Amino acid sequence: MGFRVLKTALAVVISIYLAIWLGLHSPASAGLLAILGIEVTKKKGVRSALFRIAASLIGLAFGWLLFGVFGYHVWVIGLFIALVYPLLYRLGISEGAVTGSVVMFHLFVGQTVGLTAIGNEVALLLVGLGTATLINIAYMPKPDRKLVALKEQVEHHFSEIFFRIADHLRDNSSIWDGRELLEAGSAIERGAELAKRSMDNTLFFGGDPYWRVYFYMRGEQLESIHRMAALIAQVYETLPQGESVAEVLEDLSEDVRQEYYSGRAEQRLRELELRYREMALPATRAEFEVRSALLQLTRELQMYLSVAKKQKKQRPEAG
Repeated sequence: MGFRVLKTALAVVISIYLAIWLGLHSPASAGLLAILGIEVTKKKGVRSALFRIAASLIGLAFGWLLFGVFGYHVWVIGLFIALVYPLLYRLGISEGAVTGSVVMFHLFVGQTVGLTAIGNEVALLLVGLGTATLINIAYMPKPDRKLVALKEQVEHHFSEIFFRIADHLRDNSSIWDGRELLEAGSAIERGAELAKRSMDNTLFFGGDPYWRVYFYMRGEQLESIHRMAALIAQVYETLPQGESVAEVLEDLSEDVRQEYYSGRAEQRLRELELRYREMALPATRAEFEVRSALLQLTRELQMYLSVAKKQKKQRPEAG
């Protein structure tokens, strides 16, 4: 926010000085247009400038027609709004309604629709919005450090979650408030938003999709973890099978921080599934319910790992 304020201040000063140097009437209006033109990303800044210029040209055309036909009456302003605003909305450029209104009011105050007045308004548009667009394109802060920090937060929370679940499987009397689930979700949302903004700051070739893919993957995995947490609530007895699943979860708590997909937890799950088939059937209803929840938990772990295997980098083969 502080950086955007500095960019806005710079754009306003440059645009007003430039309008004065060009001898334009009402040069302060160029500063107002510059304020409207500053955006948070390069792509949004260019799109916004084009939309506002298009809306303003439409506003000039309607102002020229309405004031030229009906004269400079206050009720004509209402007619302008009634006609122009719906048109801008239908054209998908309603965000330019303010700039379109600004140029219309200039015509109303000056009470002239001559070529000189029209040319002055077009020049103000180009100076104000053009200056803002150039400053937008010139520099945008890179969010890489923030993205890395959010990535580390997500991985820390995931690691802690797997440790907590493993602890419950070993001792079902342990209590976990699930705070890490909420914090991980918040970090993923912020990361996804920042990753999108980072790509929007690349005007050509779309930018590096790594961060968007990463936070999308973590979002899918978090949904899977929420389902795991619901299954853990059904494990109200400590069983040997739970100890085996806890070991897999501890592997995951380490693997989650790795850049490459190790496959270690996936291999353990396969071995665990083979052992399940060789075990005796449950002796009691309670054991049946707990083992059923544990079996579903292993299925959910497989889903979690399938997302990681698909999205994470594969470790290069040795040799």
